[in-house]
Amino acid sequence: MSTFDQAVVRTGGKQYRVEPGMVLRVEKLDAEPGATVELTDILLAGRGDQVTVGTPTVAGAKVVAKVRAQGRGRKVIVYKFRRRKNYRRRRGHRQPYTELSIERIEA
Repeated sequence: MSTFDQAVVRTGGKQYRVEPGMVLRVEKLDAEPGATVELTDILLAGRGDQVTVGTPTVAGAKVVAKVRAQGRGRKVIVYKFRRRKNYRRRRGHRQPYTELSIERIEA
């Protein structure tokens, strides 16, 4: 089993470029803080000049990460307004997230 320096991983409908040791906030995952999660949807992995591109994913590759925290992001205000119609709607939203610490990228 070999390790990679960096990878592009897909989780929560978004793509992230990850490296071992980095801290990353992703869409909420069902895991407790302190637990280890494996992200298996790896689109690209590389070590130096060697790059492995998936079709659509790299077979057998995974990113091992540790859950640091579960939380909710900053409040986003959604304000709807129609001029001259006496229509105003104000609504707030806080998106839940999972904070991951990337431990290693394996293949």
